[in-house]
Amino acid sequence: METVCRGKQWDVLLACRDDGTVEGALPYLHGRRMGLRYVLQPELTQYSGPWYNHPEGLSASARIDFENRVGSALAEQLDRLKINLFQQRFAPGITNWLPFHWKGYRQTTRYTYRFPSIADPDALMQQASGARRKNLSNLQRECTIDSQMSPADFAQMHADYWQRKGGGDVLRRDFIEHICTTALHRGQGLLWALRDASGTAICAAFVAYDSRCAYALLSAVAEGAPANAQTYLDWQMIRHLATLTEAFDFEGSMEHGGEYYYRSFGTVQTPYFEVTRCRPKILHVLFP
Repeated sequence: METVCRGKQWDVLLACRDDGTVEGALPYLHGRRMGLRYVLQPELTQYSGPWYNHPEGLSASARIDFENRVGSALAEQLDRLKINLFQQRFAPGITNWLPFHWKGYRQTTRYTYRFPSIADPDALMQQASGARRKNLSNLQRECTIDSQMSPADFAQMHADYWQRKGGGDVLRRDFIEHICTTALHRGQGLLWALRDASGTAICAAFVAYDSRCAYALLSAVAEGAPANAQTYLDWQMIRHLATLTEAFDFEGSMEHGGEYYYRSFGTVQTPYFEVTRCRPKILHVLFP
C-alpha cells in the first residue's frame, strides 16, 4: 500500500480478539473531494478488500461463521468513518461478501484469467490456442530477452504506446518508475523487454509477484512489432517465474476483445467481487 499509494493517504482497519490477536484487516486508500469522503482502489492494484487470519482446522461452516463475524466487525468500523463512496475489488480468494451485503453494499462480479499453477510451463503452452503458439520459434531465433530494462525506459515506452492508441497514458511516468523500481529492489518484480536484431525494444512487460502468485501489471508494444511479440514475452516470463511462485494472473479484462486474448492462453476464468456503496447514491457522478 505504501508503494501504490505514494503521495496519497491510506490506512488499515483491524479486527482483533480480546488478547490482541489480529483476526482480520482491511487496508484502504482514502481521501476527500468537495468535502466528501471516499475509499477507492489504488492504481495498479487489481485486488484489495479484507484479509482474514483463519484459524487452522476450520470446517466449511465454521470458516463462514468466522468470516461473517470478522467481516462484520470491519464493515462496522467502515460505517463509523462515514464514507460517502466505497469501491474495492476483493481478491478472488474472498468468496464471502455477506458481511458487506448486510451493511448495504452492492457487489458486481468481475473476471480475471489465471493459471492456478505454472509449475509446468510446457504443459500450459500445449493448452493454449494455436494463435498463442504460432510462429514463436521465429521470435526465439530473431530476438533476445533483455531482463535489465530500466524503469525510466519502460515508463517512456508505456507512454508512447498509449499515445499511439489514441490517448494519453492514464498513469504518470514517475509513478510507473517508482512501482517498477520498488518491486525490482525487493526482488518481487520482473521488467523484461524483447529486442529485435538491431537491439530495439519491440515490446516490454512488468510483472510483480510474491510466493503465491505473479501479476501481469503493465505492458507496452512498439509500433510495427510482430503480432505475437507480446505473447512470446509473456510465455518467457511465465517460464522464468515457474520456480519463483505458484500461479500467474493476467489481471484479465471485462472488454469483449480483451478477454479473449487472456483466455486464449488456456487460462482459467476466475471471478472476483467489486464491492461498492455510495451514500447518497447520486454522489457517484462526482467520482471517477
